[in-house]
Amino acid sequence: MMLAATTVQAKEEVRVSGLTWPGFGFWYIAIAKDLAPDLDLGYQKIEDPYESFNMVAADQMDVVSGTPEFTPVGVERGLPIKVVALANLSNGSDKIVGAPGIETAADLKGKEVAVVEGGLAQIFMAMWLERNDVPFDAVTYRNIIADDAFAAMIGGSIAASEFWEPYGTNTLKALPGSSILAQSDDPYWLERAVVADGLYMSDTFINERRDVAVQTMKAFYDAIQWWIDNPMEGNEIIADGMGMSISDVEMVLGKDGSRLDGGLYVYDFLEAARFCGAAPGEPPFGQTNGQVEAYWELISSWWVKFNLIEEVKPADTGVECSLHKELYDAGYRG
Repeated sequence: MMLAATTVQAKEEVRVSGLTWPGFGFWYIAIAKDLAPDLDLGYQKIEDPYESFNMVAADQMDVVSGTPEFTPVGVERGLPIKVVALANLSNGSDKIVGAPGIETAADLKGKEVAVVEGGLAQIFMAMWLERNDVPFDAVTYRNIIADDAFAAMIGGSIAASEFWEPYGTNTLKALPGSSILAQSDDPYWLERAVVADGLYMSDTFINERRDVAVQTMKAFYDAIQWWIDNPMEGNEIIADGMGMSISDVEMVLGKDGSRLDGGLYVYDFLEAARFCGAAPGEPPFGQTNGQVEAYWELISSWWVKFNLIEEVKPADTGVECSLHKELYDAGYRG
């Protein structure tokens, strides 16, 4: 008697990296719930985004979850990456906190402020200063982040800092007299999508492994929808994967799946596709269909001011919306 031969198809490996941040934790849900059975998804926590992008350039990483402002800089440096989605929007999780005695933007003239230089924190700070009639270059920017910025605020060496959670709340608790000067849930920032997270893919992944790239994006949005339907268990999965406390995850993502009871608004598939201009309809918070191009121009113009890039290039040099379009045209809705 002869046994029929069976062939087991190997799963496609997909290498994903990103910060230790609840907003990127949906990858852990996709893995834990096997939402992409044909993919071997792996998430690697890498705290320096430049390391992730260098790994993409060396073909050692396929997908990067990170803030999208690096894209114009990456394009000018010739890195083979595209931002393929705006993944979520800071809805209160980012704050500009002033030290005791700092109550207005004018109080910061000539003083030092902590930001991630070359990051959205720097743009957020600069835009806030100019919105309050203070030139963006009237302060000295210091590249101090997270725990170090917290310590610098407590020690009195900086006058203000841009924080994400839980560092902003921790600073306010630990430093009597400190105060919130600006917060990302202001409609001004939400409408312009100033402080957000994005999803990157390598050019090789998009062009040479197209089917896998589409499956990967679908898995990401399937995980978001799963979390919306199961927020308590989803937060537990994210906390375990990220090595964070449930309370810190809930502070960022919320508890009820509404996406409005935490400090981060997570875009579902249709909202992200609309922001990209790949599906009809309007994104949330007064944003407009296809706003990704205006977002690209906004970020790029600030990097010209800060001398990180020489000119504002066309959005399609760094933005790839065709994956959303392919999923939408195939009938996917999230």
